Order: sequence, then structure tokens, then C-alpha cells
Amino acid sequence: MFEALFLYTIVCTKIILYNVKEVRRLFFASLILPLKDNYVFMKGKAILFVSFIVTLFIFTSAYIPLVDKPVAASDDAAAVKRYLYVAVPGIRDYLGYGGHGILVFDIDNNHRFVKRITTKGFHPDNTPSNVKGVAVSIPLNSIFISTIESLQRIDLATDKLVWEKPFEGGCDRMSISPDGKTMWLPSFEKGFWNVVDCATGDLIKKIDVYKRAHNTICGSSGKNIYLDDIASPWLYVADAKKQELVNKVGPFANFIRPFTINGKETLVYVTVDSLLGFEVGDLTTGMKLDHVEVKGWNMGPVRRHGNPSHGIALTPNEKEIWLADGHNMRLHVFSAVKPYQQLTTIPLQDMPGWISFSIDGKYVYPSSGEVIETKTRKIITTLQDEFHNNVASEKMVEINFAGVKAVKAGDQFGIGSLR
Repeated sequence: MFEALFLYTIVCTKIILYNVKEVRRLFFASLILPLKDNYVFMKGKAILFVSFIVTLFIFTSAYIPLVDKPVAASDDAAAVKRYLYVAVPGIRDYLGYGGHGILVFDIDNNHRFVKRITTKGFHPDNTPSNVKGVAVSIPLNSIFISTIESLQRIDLATDKLVWEKPFEGGCDRMSISPDGKTMWLPSFEKGFWNVVDCATGDLIKKIDVYKRAHNTICGSSGKNIYLDDIASPWLYVADAKKQELVNKVGPFANFIRPFTINGKETLVYVTVDSLLGFEVGDLTTGMKLDHVEVKGWNMGPVRRHGNPSHGIALTPNEKEIWLADGHNMRLHVFSAVKPYQQLTTIPLQDMPGWISFSIDGKYVYPSSGEVIETKTRKIITTLQDEFHNNVASEKMVEINFAGVKAVKAGDQFGIGSLR
């Protein structure tokens, strides 16, 4: 029996130092030895011995999973958490769609409300101003909110305002370079864009374009910036390094409204005034390629934006194009492969004026507040704030966190992800 106890000591040591297979081998060896060499003792003291073995087995069984499991896997702080950041008021300055601030939703917990972050951004009369855009800098661990009058930088670890700065001519829907250092910030429908240092908010350069600066996309390559002037049928292209205009794409059928691009920056999909549909342009040659109209639905009056299709997004896998229909309060889904077959339509609770996707492409976020599962086309929930009021906004973005550090961010434009 002494030999059995000695082997059990070895088992305990092996549990700490070696793998589970070795533990099992020694454990069963220790069971056989007493049965073989200490039969008389076992016969007389069976109850005591079995109790000892059962106790030790319970101990080793409880401990083994801790040995076999990597340390990193048990560290909850290292797990990546996915949240949807929704800036409000994100439909004009209407407070009836979620109030004022940034509303945070847990994507992996059925998009449940998590918290409200206090923001600035006020009209001269001290009422909350229209949120015009939202963007994220991963290196700075910051989210940026533009309103008609100013630009705010908010620290994602503390939820505190770092700075707020007014800009001459106001602000509109901006975009940040892939390195997170430089912002291209349009004036509020004036004729120029501001190039801004993301860390300080300082103006680097002012670039004149045309008449009414509006939407902006920084390409994933970091080489080109795509500028939408809503008084022009041309999409303007700027060189990110030179910080000057170098090209334009079009002309399209009318003035350009929301647009998106593919990941390789070879194609652009634009909505234009007076079209229930979209057009396609070649970013390499600068030529318009295709004109696509929604079939089976008529245009009609819309409550906001003045054009039928104010909202377009490409699925991250670039297989589908999702298009807003303001008058009919629907999303129309198309194949992203020519001839752009119309696939289906999805009714919404309110007029859509923007469309975004989750980073993985699993969810679609129309500005009307529904969360739609891309694959099934089903509305799985509706965004609601802490007071159970429905939330709607045209300015939202997914941010992934490891602890309090942002590690990845989506975009507000529904840009393709294939490189």
C-alpha cells in the first residue's frame, strides 16, 4: 500500500507539470498495483481504500480541465466584444429618434442597449445639432462625431470628450484615412473640404472642389479619397498624399447623393437625384458603366433628402447591393454582378435614409432602426434606448473591443471588403 500512496504523490505532481494522458496512465497503474501486490490489505481495508481513491479521483478530475485549458482562453478581458455605436440625433435634429448622445448596443446580445455616452454638438440656441457623420480612429482609440457646426473627438476608453472644435463653413459626413491619422471633413454643403489632424483637430489644408461638399470615403488602400458634391453629376477623386484633386468619375445621370465603393477601389455605386435605383462607375477609367432602375415600385414624395434612393450599401463580401426606397419605405436587394438582378424587397417601419452593415456582413442596419439578418432577410429586432423608445439614425458604426481598447471598426458607408 505504501507503493500505491507513493504513486498517488507522483500523480499529483504530474497534474501540475505534465499533460492529461500521463496523469491517466499513472492513475490506472496505481489502481492495479494495490490489487496485485496488496490483496490481503485490500480485502481487510476495502472501504478505507476505496474512499481514498474516490476522494483523490474527484480532486484530479476537478483540476485536470484547468491544466488542459490555455490560460488565454479563460481570460475574459482578452475576448473581443462587438458593439454598435449609434450617434443621435442622426435624422436631422429630431430628438424623437433616440435623443442626444451616442447609444451603444451589444451586437452579440441581440443588440441590447448598453449605455448612453454624453456628447456635445449644439446649435447656437443650445439645442442638440444634427449629427452629420461618425468615424473611428483605432490608433487614437477615439470616435469622432460631426455636427452642422463642429467636430468632436471622444475617447473610447473613458467615454469622455477630448475636444470639440468649430469649423468655418460647418461640417458634414467625413471619413478617416486607414492609418487613423487624417480626416477628410467636408464643409456643410459649401464648396470645400478640410483636411484635419485627427489627434489635435487642427486644420492641415483646405481643398476647393465645387459647390456643395457632402459625403466622403477614404479608400482602404490609403491612396485615394472620393468626394461627393451634391451639386455635381461627377464624383471627385483626390490623392491622399498630395491632398489635391487628381480625377473625376462620370458624368452620372444627375447630382450624386449617397455612394459606396468596392474594396479594390475599381467600382463605385452611386445614387442620384430623381432615380429610384443606382448607377455604376469605373474608378479606373472614370467612365459611367451602368444604369439600374427598381422594377415594380413607383417613385413618390419623400419626407427627407428630396431624392428617391437616399442610401446604398455593398455587402462586405460584395455579392449584393442594398438600396433605400424612401417613398415606399423599403430596402431593395440586388445582385452585385451585372446585369444586377433585382432579388427581393424588405418593408421597413419608417423611411430609410441610409444603410450600413456589420463588419462580418451578418446584419444590415437601415437608418429606420431595424436589425436585419442579411442571409434570411428577416428583421430580428429593433434598436431601442434605455427608455424602450425606438432608435433611428443615419450615423452608426460597429466597433470591436479588447478590454477598453478598440481593435477594429466598421464604416458608415457599406463599403466592400474584398481586396
